[in-house]
Amino acid sequence: MIEGSPVRTDWTRGEIAALFDLPFTELLFRAAQVHRANHAANEVQMSTLLSIKTGGCPEDCGYCSQSVHSESGLKATKLMDVRAVLQSAAQAKDNGSSRFCMGAAWRNPKDRDMPAIIQMVQGVRQMGMETCMTLGMLTPTQAQMLAEAGLDYYNHNIDTSPERYGDVITTRTFEERLDTLEHVRDAGINVCCGGIVGMGETREDRVGFIHALATLPRHPESVPVNALVPVKGTVLGDMLADTPLAKIDDIEFVRTVAVARITMPESMVRLSAGRESMSDAAQALCFLAGANSIFTGDKLLTAGNAGDDKDAALFARLGLTPMAAERKTELQAAE
Repeated sequence: MIEGSPVRTDWTRGEIAALFDLPFTELLFRAAQVHRANHAANEVQMSTLLSIKTGGCPEDCGYCSQSVHSESGLKATKLMDVRAVLQSAAQAKDNGSSRFCMGAAWRNPKDRDMPAIIQMVQGVRQMGMETCMTLGMLTPTQAQMLAEAGLDYYNHNIDTSPERYGDVITTRTFEERLDTLEHVRDAGINVCCGGIVGMGETREDRVGFIHALATLPRHPESVPVNALVPVKGTVLGDMLADTPLAKIDDIEFVRTVAVARITMPESMVRLSAGRESMSDAAQALCFLAGANSIFTGDKLLTAGNAGDDKDAALFARLGLTPMAAERKTELQAAE
């Protein structure tokens, strides 16, 4: 799996489980080798995530405060004005972000929403930033519209292992998520797909989660790894409040990042939700294990985030450099 070896999509669960079982220092060493063979060692992509339509989602995802099934007290909003979105994108660029991600709490976008969505994509691209959208399920026609607008990435997470999935979400099947990924691929848009750990799952579930991603016909170009942020009023937030030992510990989280890096060597592995509660040391281990992308800013959709100033201080301590949009373009061209 080091320089010159082919990217594999035929990983077995046994092989992935064996990686998880390696001594921690050996696992990190292997992951760091793979990372350095495929990416600049000390560059990290800075991305910003904006909720362009918050709350009121009909899905029953057990972790989500934006679901109508939760009792989080979050009020639903309408789709943001295009100009307001572009203002937020400009501010994110000024703060060092090279990718701007926009998320809407929908099961799927309506056709009437697409003109505004297209304007957002085009406007952010004109600023020289990479664009990413997460809008729920897409039809092939909608995916093609986004591709024609120039969308760089579409995020649609599988969330967890196929076996655990039904315990977390019942309003959308695992297969429907794969269908949307296929529509995105067919339209020529890069895929951003990962999930959430720390939802009370077992290591076997984490093996299944990585296996599902690493055996896709083509690996996602971006793999966000989220640590659950338990929100009061959500199914999982309330459940885990009573069972704090179910929360994933830092070492196991780093193991998950390292196994993602080894099995998907060319992907950007992103530290996403939950980073605000991680120590600097835990984040440093994640970067050593091959994470090379983060969400920066004070907020991720509705959850808190570390913030630009704190991230800048951490990068200075670790000697990390924000990856410029031009650098990412060069990496994509080399693939």
